[in-house]
Parts: sequence; structure tokens; C-alpha cells
Amino acid sequence: MRISCHNRVVLLLVLIALAAAVLPFVNYAPNRLVSGESRQLWEIWHFPPALLLIAPLLLAGLSLIPGRLALAFTLLVAQLLFIALFWSGGKAATWLAQSGSPLARTSPGSGLWLWLAVTLLMCSDAIRRLTTGSLWRWLLNAQIWILPVALLWSGELDSLSLMKEYFNRQDVFNSALQQHLILLFGTLLPGLLIGVPLGLWCWRYQGRQTRVFTVLNVIQTIPSVALFGLLIAPLAGLVKHFPLLSSWGIGGTGLTPALIALVLYALLPLVRGVVAGMQQVAADVMESAAAMGMSRTQRFWQVQLPLALPVLLRSLRVVTVQTVGMAVVAALIGAGGFGSLVFQGLLSSALDLVLLGVIPVIALAVVVDALFSLWIALLEGDAHD
Repeated sequence: MRISCHNRVVLLLVLIALAAAVLPFVNYAPNRLVSGESRQLWEIWHFPPALLLIAPLLLAGLSLIPGRLALAFTLLVAQLLFIALFWSGGKAATWLAQSGSPLARTSPGSGLWLWLAVTLLMCSDAIRRLTTGSLWRWLLNAQIWILPVALLWSGELDSLSLMKEYFNRQDVFNSALQQHLILLFGTLLPGLLIGVPLGLWCWRYQGRQTRVFTVLNVIQTIPSVALFGLLIAPLAGLVKHFPLLSSWGIGGTGLTPALIALVLYALLPLVRGVVAGMQQVAADVMESAAAMGMSRTQRFWQVQLPLALPVLLRSLRVVTVQTVGMAVVAALIGAGGFGSLVFQGLLSSALDLVLLGVIPVIALAVVVDALFSLWIALLEGDAHD
């Protein structure tokens, strides 16, 4: 009897999970300054290591079964495993803190990080195979995070070193969050005000597209640190000749050069998105609208723009996620944000401080991307209806 695998992705992820089982589950250190020692999951809870094979073997067995029911069970098992790992990481930190010094630090180990990543990939693959509907995929992916967020909110993870670092620097963290959001929205609003009219101009006068895209492509190829540096000298000279600008918060370093650079980086995807969105509106649709007696303005606002909006939103989605990540580098010129925590942690060799800056950036990018995905799914659903 021949056994065939119907989900090779899950089978591969199971093999990775088995390899992750031998990696440290958590790292325990007596205090913040001492290097931690690795602890395996079975060393903390005192159970036979063979029990760790139950969930991977179950998922491997499900990968051999065809049909949607097997996919649904794969999603259920992977999600429960993800939640259990999330909870056990915080519980292990609590137990180690109670049995050791109050100054002890427990951080997630490489095994725990890899297990969490593998289970999320299993969930994502199962959801992708279960349904083709964008809205259903969004809802199924979103519900995975309900219990983990509830655990985080309830304080179950407060004993982890990352959370201790957060509580010690809560004011700094809140300030960094505020600065990062200022960088994000301070980039998107001017980017839209410049990029959308420029894209419409390029679409209307197609002979100008080559020159505009050449300039925007050159800007896009300049490394972010180099562009930040190029803006420092002219802005500093401008403030020197016009001291009034410094009272408005404009300077050679800080928020101003960061926002200018981020807006410049945002223009290429935005302009391309507007041009592509307007060009994908079919000519026969416009002819039908004109035949119905709609004016040029009415055709633009009621036909062209709604049909082009999903493409524009996809470009805006790329720009938003890109800006969330690139704003980290802006901390090098004093713009603040989560990048200040990252570079401060790198300079002091404090991994928890680095993660305190990195994880919120990843979370913010994921949330923003998910919101755009929901918006696009709703628009496309309305269009199909």
C-alpha cells in the first residue's frame, strides 16, 4: 500500500519543528548582566522528552490525509500548539523567577522562537488551502491572535525579560511609539498629497512617465542612511541663513530630514500605483459611462477612481509597511522612534532592549498590513457583489 503526502509544506515544517525541539526553550540568567544558560522544556516541567513528539507526529499524520477536514484539523492543532507555546514561555519565566532571584531574567530561547514561527507558518498554509476568499482568510488569520493577546494583556507573560525591560522603560517606549507614528503619518500624508497628483499627471501625459520614473528610481536606489546624510548639510545651511526655521522644529538632524527622505522613498510606489490603477480601467467601461451621459468629472470620481482604488491601496500598503521599517534607521539622525531603542540596545549589547524596539516594529507592520488587507478584501467583495 502506497502512502502519499498531500501536504508537503506541513511535513517539511514538522521536520523543522523536530529539529527545533533540541534547541533551548528559554535562556535563564541570574541577573541582567550575566549571560544566560539554556533550559529545555522538559527540564523546566520535568517530563519525558518523548512527549514533545505527540503534536509533530499528529501534524505529520494529518499531512497524509486528503480533504478539507484534515486541513481544518491541521489548523486547529497548529493553533492550539502556538497558544500552548506562547503560554508555556510565560509560565516557565514565572516558575523560574519564583524559584530563583527576583533579579533573574528569563528570555525566549531559539527553540521557542522557531517553534512559534513554524506553527504560524502551518496555520497560514492551512488557511490558504482551506479558502480562497480574502475576507475569510483575513478573519481566520486574525482569530489566531485573540488568545495570545489576551494572555499578554492578562499579565501571564510579565515575568519574561522582555516584559521586565518594557516595565523599566515604559515612558521611553511610549515616547518611541509616539515618534514612530509621527514618522509614519508624517510620511503618508505628504506622500499622498504629492504622489497621487503626480501619478495622475503621468497617467494623463504618458510621454512624461519615463523622465519622472527615472528620477524616482534614482531616489529609490540611494541607501537610506546615505539619503539621510545628504539632507543634513543643506537643511543645516538653510536653518543657519533663516534662524526662524529652528523655532518651527526644522533642523539638519531630527524629524525634518527623516520625513523628507521617507516621503521621497514613498513616491515611486505611490506614483506607479496610481498610473497602474488608472490604466487598468477598461476602455469599454469608460465608453459605457460616457454613453450614459456622465461628464468627464463624473466618470473620474464615480467610475475610474473606484475601479483604480484597490491597486492604489496595494501601493499604499507597500509604502506604509516600508515606512514602518525604514523609520527605524531614521533614529541614526535623531528622529527617534523604535530605532532609538534598537540602536541603544546594540550599543550596550542588551538583546532584550533590541527586541523591545524590533518586536513592536514587526507588530506595527503586521497590523497595518492586515488592516490594508481587510480594506482591500472588503472593496473587492463589494465589487463582486
